[in-house]
Amino acid sequence: MNIKPLFFIVLFSISINASYAAQVNVFACEPEWAALSKELGGDLVKTFSATTAEQDPHYIQARPSLIAKMRRADILVCSGADLEVGWLPVLLRKAGNSKVQAGQKGYFMSSKMVKLLDKPAILDRSMGDVHAAGNPHIQLDPRRIGIVAKRLSQRLQQIDPMHSSEYQSKLADFKTRWKKAIKKWQEETRDIRGKSIIVHHNSWVYLQQWLKLNKVAELEPKPGVPPSSRYLSTLLKQMKHTPADIIIYSTYQDPKAAHWLSAKTGIHTLALPATVNDDETLFHWMDRLIQLLKDNIQ
Repeated sequence: MNIKPLFFIVLFSISINASYAAQVNVFACEPEWAALSKELGGDLVKTFSATTAEQDPHYIQARPSLIAKMRRADILVCSGADLEVGWLPVLLRKAGNSKVQAGQKGYFMSSKMVKLLDKPAILDRSMGDVHAAGNPHIQLDPRRIGIVAKRLSQRLQQIDPMHSSEYQSKLADFKTRWKKAIKKWQEETRDIRGKSIIVHHNSWVYLQQWLKLNKVAELEPKPGVPPSSRYLSTLLKQMKHTPADIIIYSTYQDPKAAHWLSAKTGIHTLALPATVNDDETLFHWMDRLIQLLKDNIQ
């Protein structure tokens, strides 16, 4: 019996099965982009998020475990606009993965795909942690997530062209469900439009624009600068002339300043999730965020 043909048939079969089983390794800087990649790729992708919902994405350590993950990545998906400037360049340099370096198809910055708000006219270190390209917290406007989804799907198809039709199908399904969800969220938030808010950090600008909320103050005197007692006293005086309906801060931020101002003014505080928890989808996260707003803004 000639076993050579059988050997090559088995070898060919193994290689074909391996190619179908291979997953695109997605290194996401933030949970929202890991969740979006999963929506668009399903079992075709293996996602990892460098940060969690309880971490400030501005400030994390470039740990060896993250470097190891970056080495194996096929695509890097981040917010960009300097949100990760304190740690991402270090990871990229130490990982040495040519596939995910700037300019390669495996390098994907979500902020590049949409119009950014709050682009400063003048840049100065005295202004605090200001992002030159504009505000990077685009995940808080689901309409922008929809735009990013289309571009990210196209990039995944470039990286994994064998499954292009599957990515296209998943994108179409996501877009249908996402548009329906946006319509629902807009209807559910009709009663809070025009409400006045105080924010800890200027990370809610996209949510404000989408839901037509009116920001009257920030707890930080400058972006990234913790509020001093003197500054909070100034805010307290301001509240007599421009009162607010709620004080909002992210779940990963120190609530002391918000609670102090709340105790002095009677304005309720609200800790909002700025991104997806480990066990959530984008839909679950936004449902939860909208429900918190509805329940707490009177």
